[in-house]
Amino acid sequence: MIVLAPAWSPTTSLLLLLLLLSPGLRGTPDCSFRHSPISSTFADTIRKLSDYLLQDYPVTVASNLQDDKLCGAFWRLVLAQRWMGRLKTVAGSQMQSLLEAVNTEIHFVTLCTFQPLPSCLRFVQTNISHLLQDTSQQLLALKPWITRWNFSGCLELQCQPDSSTLLSPRISGALGATVPPAPQAPLLLLLLLLLLPMALLLATVWCLCWRRRRQGTPYPGEQVPPACSSQDVLPLQLVAN
Repeated sequence: MIVLAPAWSPTTSLLLLLLLLSPGLRGTPDCSFRHSPISSTFADTIRKLSDYLLQDYPVTVASNLQDDKLCGAFWRLVLAQRWMGRLKTVAGSQMQSLLEAVNTEIHFVTLCTFQPLPSCLRFVQTNISHLLQDTSQQLLALKPWITRWNFSGCLELQCQPDSSTLLSPRISGALGATVPPAPQAPLLLLLLLLLLPMALLLATVWCLCWRRRRQGTPYPGEQVPPACSSQDVLPLQLVAN
């Protein structure tokens, strides 16, 4: 008995390769936590670092992150963790231990494969005390959700739409409601343009009637030509139109 093997062509290989590379088959990187990586003492750890740092030490924070309840908190912790790494490189030995303790509280964000920071992010300068306070608030907001939510959809930081180029319909309507009404000058000009031909027509009719009566001045005994009436004006209006 002879068994025929199925034909294997380059086209078949290409189709299989495309199927393997399809995003639907690859899936998305997992970013979920079975056990909570947020300790119950993170607030004390951050407060200890705040006691040793200059409160007005300048740092930067993103000012236009998309306003998302959970992803937004996750994104702010990603940026805060990067600052902890920078500060460790310039801090003394005692400060490094405090920075490392805070970094340990938020290091779990590095377990997820984030995309590179988008070029649309805008940063503003603030104090280190504000950054640490915000970090504590974000940890507090994430703590009830960290084991119940899959953060795979948060792996790319999102920027808010640029308000100078994109307005929501609600804002556009509000702006439109405050725009003053257009001036009435164009309407008056249009009215004058419509009345001008009528005035010229009436002037022409009057001149014709006046000329007719002057040319038709009767000799003694002749009948005086009748004055122009509405019946004479009507044909002239039709001709003018």
